[in-house]
Amino acid sequence: MTPSNLGSTIVLASGSPRRRELLDLLGVSFEIHPAADEEAPKPGESPSAFAVRAARAKAALVAGDFPKSPILASDTVVEIDNRILGKPVSTAEARAMLRLLSGRTHQVHTAVALVVNGRCRSVLDTADVRFRSLDERTIDWYVATAEPMDKAGAYAVQGAGGLLVESVEGSPQTVIGLPIHRLPELFKECGIDFWDYV
Repeated sequence: MTPSNLGSTIVLASGSPRRRELLDLLGVSFEIHPAADEEAPKPGESPSAFAVRAARAKAALVAGDFPKSPILASDTVVEIDNRILGKPVSTAEARAMLRLLSGRTHQVHTAVALVVNGRCRSVLDTADVRFRSLDERTIDWYVATAEPMDKAGAYAVQGAGGLLVESVEGSPQTVIGLPIHRLPELFKECGIDFWDYV
């Protein structure tokens, strides 16, 4: 049973199809209300700290409209050489990102925030992703799929971009954008039982 002062449905403050699919796989009862604003990194802010701040900001933004529902938000940041790789704005930028990742290991940080009764808690999960060495033909092929264009770091491990990835150390769901193995822990921190929503 969910707490009497809470609704029986989670509000997902994200429009990401990947996060929606992961919650669907679990059978979670949820509705989607994406946060309108996108956060930008602050000067000197680490990639992981930015992921946490952005996730918490998204959850807080949506929570004002749904005071009786648990609000779940997430933010994923791709980091290499202490810099953040966002979503490419052009095919040239996508190619440059893929060349940078080629043959190297980078980090993917996904923060998840949950607001319950006005109180926000968050968790951060990080995975190390190693890319194969990519030649220009492979990069051209992948960019031509258009998949890189709305993905942080210019790739999707769960899509055609899986061909580029040699290994993942950590949770694959963290790389996809929602570390589902951390959800029961996060809900418990907010004083509710994750399994009441499944």
